[in-house]
Amino acid sequence: MEEFESQTEAFAQQIEEELRDGVLSFPTVFDLSLRIKKMADDPDSSLSDIAEVVRAEPVLAAKVLRMANTVALNPYRGEINSVGDAIGRIGLSALRCLAYAVAAEQLARDHRSRQMRLVASGLWMHSIDVASWAFAFSRHLGRHTPDTALLAGLMINVGQFYLLARAARYPAIEGDMKRFAEIVSLWDDPVRSAVLDAFEMPALIVDACEADPVAHTEWPPAAMGDIVFFATLAAETPNPFESLLGVQRRPELLDASLGEAGKEAFDALLVTARDTRQEMLAAVCG
Repeated sequence: MEEFESQTEAFAQQIEEELRDGVLSFPTVFDLSLRIKKMADDPDSSLSDIAEVVRAEPVLAAKVLRMANTVALNPYRGEINSVGDAIGRIGLSALRCLAYAVAAEQLARDHRSRQMRLVASGLWMHSIDVASWAFAFSRHLGRHTPDTALLAGLMINVGQFYLLARAARYPAIEGDMKRFAEIVSLWDDPVRSAVLDAFEMPALIVDACEADPVAHTEWPPAAMGDIVFFATLAAETPNPFESLLGVQRRPELLDASLGEAGKEAFDALLVTARDTRQEMLAAVCG
């Protein structure tokens, strides 16, 4: 227990210093994600330049091809076999999403501790679940760009991924996973804000991730933050940190946000959007 307390204190001090100094230390698995984002944002980068980088990462290349051949993005079913053509089909915004998803998936597998690996894998699956619902809701409601909603859904838990990555240096923390979940809950918001800033995310994504949806949620959801909020309620894979803390949010937040008519409309949207969600989930996970 003494070692746990010592490492927990050192971990908290490290995070506090990184936030104060504005210098975050990203795991190497995020290098590709950041590189692709910078290239996508650079007007001097050509599609062939970006495709060359993507082809060097087989997992990402496979996911790009799979997404490009989904019904949602390729309704005429003319098979796309080229990474360059696939990027042209899905767009650079969706490519950013996939690059981040691949990085998060690799991070989830990097943990040597079985407990941490299970939590990281659970968080990755929850994030992909939320993002896929956000994509589907955006498409079916005709609000915002679906791939932007996908990215917002992925980024909602980016602070938790960062904390998981940094905790790998402190193996004693896994001795009390509930306490670790409490620490993550405490640092989640400021770390997420710092990571979003470091990633230079657009204001629309930042606002969506930092919004207090219960304070202003309306039906049908119009703001990106509302779409992501309902996506978190629709997610069928729980956030492992919330599970560790015994948090059951859906009934309480639905009651607080919607009247009876709104809940019925929400349930109807779940039915309508489910196939799109399933297809996007398969594209990102497969």
